Amino acid sequence: MTIRKLLVANRGEIALRVFRACRELGIVTVAVVAPNDKGSLHARSADETIEVLSYLFSEEQVRAAKQAGADAIHPGYGFLAESPDFAEAVEAAGLVFVGPSPDSLRAGGDKLESKRIAAEAGVPVVPTGSPEEIGFPLIVKAAAGGGGRGMRVVRTPADLDEALEAARREAKAAFGDERVFCERYVERPRHVEIQVLADGQGTFVGLGERECSIQRRHQKVLEEAPVLSPELRGRMSEAAVAFARAIGYRSAGTAEFMVASGDFYFLELNARIQVEHPVTEAVTRVDLVQEQIRIAQGERIEPSSPPLRGHAVEVRLYAEDPETFFPQTGRIEKLRLPEGIRVDAGVAEGDEVGVGYDPMIAKLIAHGGTRAESFERLRKALDETEVRGLVTNLPFLRWLVRHPVVRAGEATTAFLTEYPPLSRPPERLPGRTWRTPWRLNLAAPPPLPLPSSDGAHDHGPGDEQSTLTAPMPGTVIRVLVAEGDTVQPRQPLLVLEAMKMETPLTSPYEARIQKLHVAEGDRVEGGALLLELEE
Repeated sequence: MTIRKLLVANRGEIALRVFRACRELGIVTVAVVAPNDKGSLHARSADETIEVLSYLFSEEQVRAAKQAGADAIHPGYGFLAESPDFAEAVEAAGLVFVGPSPDSLRAGGDKLESKRIAAEAGVPVVPTGSPEEIGFPLIVKAAAGGGGRGMRVVRTPADLDEALEAARREAKAAFGDERVFCERYVERPRHVEIQVLADGQGTFVGLGERECSIQRRHQKVLEEAPVLSPELRGRMSEAAVAFARAIGYRSAGTAEFMVASGDFYFLELNARIQVEHPVTEAVTRVDLVQEQIRIAQGERIEPSSPPLRGHAVEVRLYAEDPETFFPQTGRIEKLRLPEGIRVDAGVAEGDEVGVGYDPMIAKLIAHGGTRAESFERLRKALDETEVRGLVTNLPFLRWLVRHPVVRAGEATTAFLTEYPPLSRPPERLPGRTWRTPWRLNLAAPPPLPLPSSDGAHDHGPGDEQSTLTAPMPGTVIRVLVAEGDTVQPRQPLLVLEAMKMETPLTSPYEARIQKLHVAEGDRVEGGALLLELEE
């Protein structure tokens, strides 16, 4: 069938990205907007806009599509994008779902089931099991989703129960499914993913890789392509296609892998368009969103992979603290985005960034003939960028693309632990290695502590009292202490949730809890007084 009108069941940058693809294909666009998101850029940018009670309600999305007379629904990423029940509801309503089938979403979306299928298909996987079987360190993961939600690294048995409890809460909030599992934790790997296209008619194509090793709170910060040798790219592409074929996949999808010491391990298949898809588009000249729509219309894809041209790198500009990565809110008083590179923005000057949704402002994507050229173009673009009215990670991004370890291509998933944000770069690289398909890793150094999640506090030598304040807007979901309790340095005091991510706030020193100013369930603004400490 031919899609003439398409509803995007999403918001922000990805909704705008799908609208752009539709206009180029001559398809009428429909936006949905939640009550607390009226006036947002995506709602002002579609041909039609319909209000829904929530982006998370399948029945509301289907109702809006029917009301608008749409032929199809594109789920974007996040929200309902990987929900087999949503895909099923769309198809049951006689609409086209621009994405995988409900069956393949179920098979690929359950992390435990997908690992079993991958192993049967001959794809290498990281061992999973009970903590007693796999030992420590291990990582707790949500069975029903990704994006860093429901994920905790556990290094000692003493920390396991709290990590499991927190991961279950976070997974329940993000995915409506509290199941978690334990997996062996691989220290200092590289995170590399393969872009796959499948037309549902027997053709599967790998479109090269993206490296996403630099991450904060298990979420990606910088992505680039290509990075592998042709030999390793071929082997990983074969593994990605083997898994996609095993679950009968169709549409665009991304197989994620860890790479360490020349070996690679399958993590999961993200059954949707990825935030970082523009770097693949830049080096392949394939519009992945248009390909998704064509596949949904029953068209066949090209059976061969296109050549990779040059190098591309992407960073995400967020409303967040550049050192702690805590989300920030406020009105964008001035927004100057660079020219000469691709910019996928989700907001405009004058818009409000609130607490309810992901605080991404824009993605900046630079393409060049070489890796050095693409990074230099991105560096200049970030210098041209200006945001006023709220705190952003722009200083961090400028620091990041200049960092010698990043420029040398030596960053692993441990980069921001080993080199805290905005810290002074090393004068020379520790043990220079080579960037051919994967270097022989030396033994991992002892892990450094993660960046502090302490709330802001007023304290100095000789002070007898201190206050702990909220580092970001959010909801107090757990209070772990009572007035009069004595607490130790870095002891968790309460847990704040924002953007469906939990952040434990800890004591800055040994003290007594003098007064609590919040209770579980309270909504707080950034800078709000949470509790008072007394030495």
